[in-house]
Amino acid sequence: MPKTKSIAGYYFKLRTLLLLLAIGGLIGGGAAIAHADQYDAQINALQSQNNQTQSIVSGLAAQAGSYQGAINVLQSQVSSLQAAIQVNQAKQTEMQQQIAADQQQIDQKKTELSSTIKAMYIDGQTTTIEELASSKNLSDYVDKEEYRTTVQNQLDAKIKEIGDLQTQLQQQKSQLDVVVKSEQQQNNLLASDQSQQQQMLAYNQGQQAAYNAQIASNQGQIASLRAAQAAANRRLDSSGQIITSGSCGGSYPATASGSYGPWGCNYEHTSDNVPGCNYQDSWGMCNRECVSYTAWMVYKTYGINATGFGNANQWPGSAMRAGIPTGSTPKVGSVAIYGGGAFGHAMWVIGVSGDQIHVYSYNDGYDGNFYDHWVNASGLTYIYFGG
Repeated sequence: MPKTKSIAGYYFKLRTLLLLLAIGGLIGGGAAIAHADQYDAQINALQSQNNQTQSIVSGLAAQAGSYQGAINVLQSQVSSLQAAIQVNQAKQTEMQQQIAADQQQIDQKKTELSSTIKAMYIDGQTTTIEELASSKNLSDYVDKEEYRTTVQNQLDAKIKEIGDLQTQLQQQKSQLDVVVKSEQQQNNLLASDQSQQQQMLAYNQGQQAAYNAQIASNQGQIASLRAAQAAANRRLDSSGQIITSGSCGGSYPATASGSYGPWGCNYEHTSDNVPGCNYQDSWGMCNRECVSYTAWMVYKTYGINATGFGNANQWPGSAMRAGIPTGSTPKVGSVAIYGGGAFGHAMWVIGVSGDQIHVYSYNDGYDGNFYDHWVNASGLTYIYFGG
């Protein structure tokens, strides 16, 4: 059984048409339908655009998260490298200081060696022959020579030791210089990558802001359209009164039960924007929809079962197939059908006056509520369940 999504939204179009007729001098009934459709058409277009834009924003948000994640990883790497660079630069400074200290020791040892050698001679000018002549004997000369050689060897060894250490430190510093330079290059590359990611993130966030601004603008336009639509509907209500569904207007039952479970105006109405319906009446219609109400009135008044009649704009065809007459002349006790839009709208006629009809209906305002109106009779199809 079709769930028969009842049409309520599209009755707005009929009501807007009637407003135009009321304020424009009763022009032809079909002439204003296109204008009445503009509210829903514009609202649906804006909502569709917002859905698409929101999908783009969601994609951008996910992309932004990826950018931010990459930035965080790069920042962690940059921080680690900068810490390593600081440690190695400190080692460089320490080695440079040690090399300078070693050089001072070398210079000092060389000075000591020079002084010692000079002290072994007379002002450092004594020749070997003079030293031999001045010695008491050959043994004394040999002792002096051996001492001089020993001292010189010791100083030479110390100088060599310091020199070897200095060479080692120089090599280590050179290697460290290479490491620091490489780390700095890596750091520069990471910083460049991070900058690119941040630029992409900023661009992404700018796009999100622009799309969100468009969504907000569309939502504002939708609110304005709905307000204009509601104002038009209020002006069309000749009785000046809208009775809510909580009052079970139009004799619609407060509670009832059928093969589909409980239903009635004390049960919730499912929004037209939500697929399916939580409660269905005895004829398979969604609870507190326009066709549910007219199906109830047809059954209550004539004992006719409207199961399978479908959406409101399908009722004339369903009636003809069932041998029930239809026409364009309004009659009390008939069902008036507006066939425009995706679903149309169904109303129960309780009065006729000239080119106006007094109707009861449900869900005119997408709200599942009961409505009591006088509307223009032209442009509608009437189903005569009573013959």
